[in-house]
Amino acid sequence: MKYSKLFPKTQKASPAGAESVNSQLLTRAGFIHQEMAGVYSFLPLGWRVLNKISDIVREEMTAVGGQEIVMPALHPGDNWKKTGRFDSFDVLFKLKGAQDSDFVLGPTHEEIIYPLAAEFVSSYRDLPLALYQIQIKFRNELRAKAGLLRGREFLMKDLYSFHTSDEDRNKYYEKVREAYLKIFKRIGLPVVETKAGGGTFSDISQEFQTLTPSGEDIVYICKKCSHAINTEIYDNSGKCPECGGEVDEEKAIEVANIFPLKSAFAETFKLTFQDEKGEEQIVSAGCYGLGISRVMGTIVEVFNDEKGIIWPETVAPYQVHLVGLDLEDKEIKAKVEDVYNQLQAAGIEVLYDDRDARAGEKFADADLIGIPTRIVVSKKTGEKIEVKKRNEKETEFMSLKTLLAKIK
Repeated sequence: MKYSKLFPKTQKASPAGAESVNSQLLTRAGFIHQEMAGVYSFLPLGWRVLNKISDIVREEMTAVGGQEIVMPALHPGDNWKKTGRFDSFDVLFKLKGAQDSDFVLGPTHEEIIYPLAAEFVSSYRDLPLALYQIQIKFRNELRAKAGLLRGREFLMKDLYSFHTSDEDRNKYYEKVREAYLKIFKRIGLPVVETKAGGGTFSDISQEFQTLTPSGEDIVYICKKCSHAINTEIYDNSGKCPECGGEVDEEKAIEVANIFPLKSAFAETFKLTFQDEKGEEQIVSAGCYGLGISRVMGTIVEVFNDEKGIIWPETVAPYQVHLVGLDLEDKEIKAKVEDVYNQLQAAGIEVLYDDRDARAGEKFADADLIGIPTRIVVSKKTGEKIEVKKRNEKETEFMSLKTLLAKIK
């Protein structure tokens, strides 16, 4: 991609009202654009990052037997009235349709997935079943803030699993827990597994929290056994409930959670099956959520410096940021174009800054955007290419052949 054609370009100043690091840097670097409080457009660079996160999630969900579907964002209000959440869910967007019909913009999808499963599950032979989606969610937050961390519209992956018994569900629960750890390892985002209360959905849940001073959540981590617990179920004793050790209080961002679902949804929508004896049983279920856009915002909160974003390699919008200098020289320009073409031919994703701009401006934009590897071709570099990692200070010079081998 040539930077001269990329929409939009970087901005020097942070947008008015942007308090969080992720909203400032992502907006300035041209990844997102705020349309109103808690609602963003994802621009070409931002959409590439979201897709890379989503692809990693898809691969790991498929590996544990999940089948991808897409459920509607617009829900029939009657389903929410059946569960009692039409009036009790405090951040619900409600709409009026034709003939005064009630609709809901989905903040979660139990009211869709349960009646859907109930239509097709009738026997123990139909189970276990795991269905997931990556879908836009809507929550009418009273105070949308912190950029992508607390929005009114956001992208989320949710997986629902259905089983013949709690025992089978618990085994699958462990598989998904391990898959989540793989996801965050692949993304490059450190997480702490944290015990928490389940609230509306469950008696208990397990959160995946990223420790950062900008986090809104509080977690308590044992200095001795590393057991972590959410503030909602912590007894404020200063001691670890597992081993009795001293605990540290840390700020964190919740990026995912998993929990067994209560039987109420299955009972409401009559999600049952006939067991091997021909007796009717209630389906046991689990829910596994992961905030795709929230992960993107969290990465920026954690990986940045005074110059801009520092993307982990697996989710960066491009692998290489090619900076061409002295482009008024036809020989140099031809060399830069050749490097660009060879990188693309080798299957390497490259953003090429082909603008007629000062070196300082190009370097500042490269640092702000945060692509992992910056390479420079100019009169100064001669037959070599200047290579610098975004998270390192030193530069080195190497041939294109060496660079291609190193990147691959």
